[in-house]
Amino acid sequence: MADDLLQASAWKALERHADDLSGSHLRDLLDQPGRFAALSRQHDHCLLDFSRNRLTADTLRLLLALASERDVPRRVQALFAGEVVNATENRPAQHMALRAPASPPLLVNGADIRLEIEVERERMLALADAIGSGEYRGASGARIRHVVNIGIGGSDLGLVMAIEALHEYRTPDLAIHYISNVDGTQLADVLARVPAAETLFIVCSKTFVTWETALNANAARTWFIGQLGEAAVTRHFVAVSVNAAAMDQFGIALEHRFRMWDWVGGRYSLWSSIGLAIAIAVGSEHFRALLAGGHALDEHFRTAPLADNLPVLMALVAVWNQNLQGTTSQAILPYVGRLHRFAAYLQQLEMESNGKGVTRDGQPVRWSTGTVIWGEPGNNGQHSFFQLLHQGTASFAADFIAPVEGSSPYADQHLVGLANLLAQAEAFARGYTLEAAQAELTARGKSPAEVARLAPHKVHPGNHPSNILLLRRLDPHSLGFLIALYEQKVFVQSCLWGINPFDQWGVELGKGMAVGMHDALQSPSGAGLPPIGHVVRQWAKDS
Repeated sequence: MADDLLQASAWKALERHADDLSGSHLRDLLDQPGRFAALSRQHDHCLLDFSRNRLTADTLRLLLALASERDVPRRVQALFAGEVVNATENRPAQHMALRAPASPPLLVNGADIRLEIEVERERMLALADAIGSGEYRGASGARIRHVVNIGIGGSDLGLVMAIEALHEYRTPDLAIHYISNVDGTQLADVLARVPAAETLFIVCSKTFVTWETALNANAARTWFIGQLGEAAVTRHFVAVSVNAAAMDQFGIALEHRFRMWDWVGGRYSLWSSIGLAIAIAVGSEHFRALLAGGHALDEHFRTAPLADNLPVLMALVAVWNQNLQGTTSQAILPYVGRLHRFAAYLQQLEMESNGKGVTRDGQPVRWSTGTVIWGEPGNNGQHSFFQLLHQGTASFAADFIAPVEGSSPYADQHLVGLANLLAQAEAFARGYTLEAAQAELTARGKSPAEVARLAPHKVHPGNHPSNILLLRRLDPHSLGFLIALYEQKVFVQSCLWGINPFDQWGVELGKGMAVGMHDALQSPSGAGLPPIGHVVRQWAKDS
């Protein structure tokens, strides 16, 4: 195999090192002097503490050697230079340019894409500010007070996450709604809440024919025409797409069309005009701050030495945990409610990017790739799934995330949240031994028989790896930094694993099959349906 991770000399050294550490426990590692200083890094009001992972300074040295051997520095340079890094689709991946300044020029296929981006960004932000200020009004002259984003995947997840996260920065008296799922319930619920005269619809679809988005957009259009008539469509619908013919047919005015580029994957697109709903929600100033935060991370990623590079370190630790320590999933645990959709956003970012079974040169991988991402806000999780994490048999890693400054006026509650974050990270790492449980029960006056009966049920194995990511505060700049941090971490993981993180062929198979299933469900015979499909067909007829 041309790109065989298992044959890398640094990888073989790491395998031997992992065997040497196999008998160690985090409760012992954590008490070593100087561990926090050696295994934490800070940049731009973001602190990464990775000392609660089952590794040592020697592990880190070997991981950094792996990054060099797997050509991470050169691949980072290629990414930022606009080289073709998505080989299966023969494209660069230039989502970083979306959040970069307009100069110096960056040429892709002979065109200065930074200039193109700047022009499109200014058009989009001008519309966002006009809506927020009330200058832009609907066809009847009413102020726009409801914005409905119609999109799915990367045209939905990032927008919802960012708008929820930046709640304190929202434009007053302007409600943002989302329609993504195709089952019709979101569509019905949103249309029941919005008055047509005060509503702007944003159709986000690069092709404008994504099945789910097209169905929802056309249904919304039909509803709208029934309220205000077809002539008003041009004032109440805007689109982010490249399909001019489809937008012509739909009735999107030329000045309300915003461009996408094929070198931006959907999951990396919130920085573009796909983020129009974010810009409307928080205004252009805060949207620019979001971009600036992402760019600040990019510059750190591009220039910092590997040993001090936050995305590189997060990727190395993640690969160490998954491939050499046997973790099978990554829990995302924000200890701030505003990030309640962050885990869902990361699911697409990480699992669509790195959920690959072949290397860049098309050979089957022989090592674990991709990561199962899941999670909820930490305090809620403590009262649901943390029981399994503490005392179950699952092998997992976790990212604890929190701003030190609260997003609400209730400082005491926020401090309690931070205390819980620190306590849970310690508990995951250190656990609670049988001897400690026996001593606790004895001190409480339990009989020897009761101690023997109860103590095993109170044991927490511990030794579960985790990172703590602290932000000074949750604001547009820090949110941009945080999102870009995970984007670049995913890219470094792909370099280490030798896979392409920028295509997503796995999304297409089931979608293509669904077209045939839909036709079969409507056909007189139902030919081509699996057995259960005939049950669906019959029950649908009966309903």
